[in-house]
Amino acid sequence: MTTDIALRLRGLGKSYGQFTAVDAVDLDVAAGTVFALLGPNGAGKTTTVRMLATLIRPDRGSAEIFGYDVVGDATAVRSMIGLTGQYASVDETLTAGENLRLLGRLLGLTRRQAARRGAELLAEFELSAVADRPVGQFSGGMRRRLDLAATLLTDPPLIFLDEPTTGLDPHTRDRMWAIIGTLVGRGATVLLTTQYLEEADALADRIAVIDRGAIVADGTAAELKSSLGNQVLRLELADAAQSARAEALVVSHTGRIPAGCASATLTVALADASAAADIVADCRATGIALRGFAVDRPDLNEVFRALTGTAPAA
Repeated sequence: MTTDIALRLRGLGKSYGQFTAVDAVDLDVAAGTVFALLGPNGAGKTTTVRMLATLIRPDRGSAEIFGYDVVGDATAVRSMIGLTGQYASVDETLTAGENLRLLGRLLGLTRRQAARRGAELLAEFELSAVADRPVGQFSGGMRRRLDLAATLLTDPPLIFLDEPTTGLDPHTRDRMWAIIGTLVGRGATVLLTTQYLEEADALADRIAVIDRGAIVADGTAAELKSSLGNQVLRLELADAAQSARAEALVVSHTGRIPAGCASATLTVALADASAAADIVADCRATGIALRGFAVDRPDLNEVFRALTGTAPAA
C-alpha cells in the first residue's frame, strides 16, 4: 500500500482520567517532508508521537501511516517508522558499535548485516573513531547522534524526532539539522517536535502548533507569521509594574491584547505600522516609561506567544 500522505490523523484523542492530553487532532503530513509540531510543555506533543509510534493506544479517532492504521495494522506500522525520543535510549555500558549491532539483530538483521549497517552509520554520524568506546563516556551530543543512528538501522521511511536537540550545544545542533536535511533529501519523512522555534523555521516544510491537546494553527512558517500581520511592535518597559497600564493603552490602539502581559516586554501585531508611533507617544504622554521599543516583521516567537499565551523555551 502506498500513498503520498505519510500521516493522516482524524479526531485523534487520548485522555487519562479526567485529563485530556490530546483532543481531536486532525493533521495531514505529506511524504518526503519535514513536519514540525510545536507547543509548550504538556501541550500533547509527546503523547501524539507515542500514539503514532504505537507505544500507546488512542482513545478516540484514527491515525494512518502510509495508509496503515496505527491500531489495526500496528505491526506493519512499526516496520515503517523510527523513533528518537527526548532522551538517548542507548545502553551506556555497551560500546557504540555494540549498541548498533545489538539493535540491528533485534530488528531482524543478520549478524553480518547488523555489523555492516552499524559501521556505515557510525561513519555517517562521525562516530567511527569512538566505535569501541563505552557510551557512558560519550558527551550529550555524541549520544544523541548515536541514538539517531540507531533509529536509522533499517532505513525507515518515517522518522519521529521528539525534541532531538534538547540540551545540545549550537555546533552539535547545527550538525543534527544537517543530518535531518540529508534524511529528507533521501526521501524520508520527518515529524519533528521541538520547542526551539528557529529549528522549526529552518527545517520544517509545514508547522502545526498544539496547545492544551488541540491544534490551534497549521501552515508554513510564512503563513503562520503573516497571520499576525506585517509588523510587530515590541515595547520594553522600564518598570514591569506598569504593564497593566501599557496593556490597556496597546489594546485601545490596536484592539489586540499584547503578548507578555504582566511582564516588562509587551509584543503586539500591527495592522498599520504607523500605529507604533502613536502608541509610543501615548506611553510617554501618560507616564509609562520605556526602556526601548522596536518595530519588526513577526517571527515564530510572536506566533507562538499569540497562539499559546506562553513564551517558547529559552
